[in-house]
Amino acid sequence: MIALAIETATPACAVALEVDGAVAEEVLDLERRHTEVLAAGVARLLAATGVVPADLDRVVVDRGPGLYTGLRVGIATALGLALATGAGLLPVTSLEVLATAAARAGATGELVALVDGRRGEVFAQRFSLEPVTALDRARVLRPEALAPELAARPALLCGDGARRYRDAFAGAEVLDLAVPPPSAALELARGREPAETVVPLYLREADAVANFTTRTRAT
Repeated sequence: MIALAIETATPACAVALEVDGAVAEEVLDLERRHTEVLAAGVARLLAATGVVPADLDRVVVDRGPGLYTGLRVGIATALGLALATGAGLLPVTSLEVLATAAARAGATGELVALVDGRRGEVFAQRFSLEPVTALDRARVLRPEALAPELAARPALLCGDGARRYRDAFAGAEVLDLAVPPPSAALELARGREPAETVVPLYLREADAVANFTTRTRAT
């Protein structure tokens, strides 16, 4: 089995390749330059392992929630590769990838995965880690709105949203896990069947649409 995973939901752009159980993983960029680095990074990773695109059996991609432009780049690249090679297409979410990575690192109990949504908001979802099971739906909210819930029902935190708004969650343990690792996406997708397509999980309007709406209402 040869599988490629693409991660572009956060400012980081990362890829992982599994070849017969051996996994190579690389963070390509941390500065939201997904468009510039993703295709070249995929090509470099394939070449380094002696794999050509036609060898791919599966393409795993993070469908969000996360940054609008990054998701579009990652999903478009995954769709193109799957279409060109006939590989199975498997979508995962950024929040379940974070939870899977936390469990893999030995975390137990309950965890709230938090992706920084910008605009003073986070994308959040609560999981049980034994095994990894979603306990609610992914949602978008302000950190100060989430803080009372965490005070009433404590949980571990992870993700770049937890790191950025650590002060809002005083007393909560924040794991050193900011980027959803594509190697965890590969692990998560192993028991799933390929999908016909990928629907991005935005949870809110794209920044460009929201900004246009705001300006229109102000005139």
